[in-house]
Formats: sequence, C-alpha cells, structure tokens
Amino acid sequence: MLVWPRLTQMVLAAALIGTSTPAQDHTAELRARFVKELDPIHKAKLLPALSDSEFGEIQALLAAENLPEASHVATELAEEAETAVKALDAKGRDPEKHPEGYKQVEFSVRSSLRRIDYVLVGLSADNQVLFLAVRGRLNDLERQLIHDLFPRRPDASLAQPEPEPKI
Repeated sequence: MLVWPRLTQMVLAAALIGTSTPAQDHTAELRARFVKELDPIHKAKLLPALSDSEFGEIQALLAAENLPEASHVATELAEEAETAVKALDAKGRDPEKHPEGYKQVEFSVRSSLRRIDYVLVGLSADNQVLFLAVRGRLNDLERQLIHDLFPRRPDASLAQPEPEPKI
C-alpha cells in the first residue's frame, strides 16, 4: 500500500525536475526586471510574481533534494522584500497615507510566510534551520510593514478587555 504514495512522489519530483529549467529562466527574468526597476512602486508590484516564481523554484529544488540551493533562493527572496521596502522608504512617503507599494510588499511577505511554513513542515529539524532564519527575517519585515501601514491601531497590550456580561 505504501508503494503508490512513494511512486506518486517520484513522478512529481521527476516532473518538477524536468520543468525546473524554464522555471529558473522565468525567475531569472523576473529577478533581472526587479533589479533594473528604478521606481520603488513598480519594484514592489513585481515582488509578488517574483516570489511566486521563486517558490516554484524552491519546491523543485527540494524535490530534487538540493536543500542548500533551495535555502539560497529563500534567502534571496527575503533580501528582495527588504530591498523593496528600503526603496519605498527612501522615497519619503507616508505609508499610511500613500500605501501603494507597501501593500503589495506586505501581501507578498505574508504569502511567503505561509509558504515557508508549508516548506518547514516537510523538513527535518536539522534542515529547518536555514529556512527558520529566512522566516524570522520575513516575520520582522511583516510586523514593520503592518506598523507602518496602520500606525494608529490600538496596541494589543493597551486594549481593554470587554466586561463580562452580567447574568
């Protein structure tokens, strides 16, 4: 009975490995566009597509059991998100009043966090270390973006609990 799941995994891995070259080409093309883009808002808008492509590459590399290269791509993903936020910050706009660009980066980072969590589930504790560092960077970036986009939101520690209903 265990033959079919293993066979299915092998077929999927072979399919992913066979298509990894076009995926890498697409990722390289998106990465080149991201690096060359001078407008921070356009750079931020490229980030979700680039992240999607990079996660496809990460999945293919993990299927091929190439963990070091997969973690390298994940590290590049985090660096690109940080670069996009730095470029937006350098423009000097208030994210609360002008959220364009910041919202796209936040959506991309949130999606990347979910995907990294999915990757972590399939890895042993020893192999998770490299991805946990990337997850930490992305988590810090998301917290910063949420704070920048919503600076006036009440802090959870200051929020008053609702009174218990009297019966």
